[in-house]
Amino acid sequence: MILSKVSDLIGHTPILGIPVPIRNSMLLLKIEKNNPGGSMKDRMARSMVMAALESGRLKRPHGVIVESSSGNTGIGLTLAAIEFGLRFIAVVDHHAAPDKIEVMRALGAEIRYVEGQYGEDEVAVVERQRLAAELAVQVPGAMFMNQSDNPANPDGYAGFVREAIEQTHGRVDAYVGCVGTGGSMAGIARGLKQHDARTTVIGVEPAGSIIFGQPGHPYYQSGTGTPKGDTVGLVVDHTTIDQGVQVTDAQAFETARFMARRTGLLVGGSTGGAIYKALEFIHSGVISGNVLVPVADGGEKYLHTVFNEEWLRERKLLDPRVTANLTRWLN
Repeated sequence: MILSKVSDLIGHTPILGIPVPIRNSMLLLKIEKNNPGGSMKDRMARSMVMAALESGRLKRPHGVIVESSSGNTGIGLTLAAIEFGLRFIAVVDHHAAPDKIEVMRALGAEIRYVEGQYGEDEVAVVERQRLAAELAVQVPGAMFMNQSDNPANPDGYAGFVREAIEQTHGRVDAYVGCVGTGGSMAGIARGLKQHDARTTVIGVEPAGSIIFGQPGHPYYQSGTGTPKGDTVGLVVDHTTIDQGVQVTDAQAFETARFMARRTGLLVGGSTGGAIYKALEFIHSGVISGNVLVPVADGGEKYLHTVFNEEWLRERKLLDPRVTANLTRWLN
């Protein structure tokens, strides 16, 4: 089959099954990093742009998309801007992986950095969103996508659900995924529970995020969670999440490194966190059977951080106990 545009490459991502013999379960990794922009956010980015065009809030050919992003949503929006002949302004901070920013720039996005003094592990989401909203007012024909409150965000994951149900022959016993804006979790959890109400859904946020009511503090995991001082997005749907849990930076990053050495699959740091909690819950007997986890993005974007041992050591993010647990759980 010969496709006609890059957006035709979105979706239809494969699933890699990893047996968990001791618990007679299967960890199913849906390889969302195979989307053209390298993450599952391609799905929702195109969904939001299409909804804005259909409603008339965004007009062609001179419409301007403005969004606050740590990178993956921005890359997806850049692809959509190319497809529909739009301009895209990405508002970023120092917390975004440099490689993600360079990908956006290479694809033609305009990059605006927020100003202010922030710690290395401090996410400037509040200032990013303030600046994005301000630019949307100042720039003619512009629209602030506001992914955290945009209903077209979760709607963009309908294809993920259809694919997963078909690929597993209708059996997804549990779903474990990261919660950031909440769009992927809401869209996927609703769809899976509509298919089978018995599916257990576990939401994972970084330790330090405030989505599930825990005290906020800085963290290094990129593109996931809601930092202290920000407001949890309207698209977060707690009614679809059976249990909300936290994962530490060390657990997330050590798991990503373990998966690379064990399977040859490079996954991003937040995906490492979701895999760690999935295996922990499988081992404890909380979930079993087919356990689905999305590989939200690839580790190729984090070679200078998550996969750099010196960077991890300087920040005290190395923890051999994580590798010991993973080895035992996947024995």
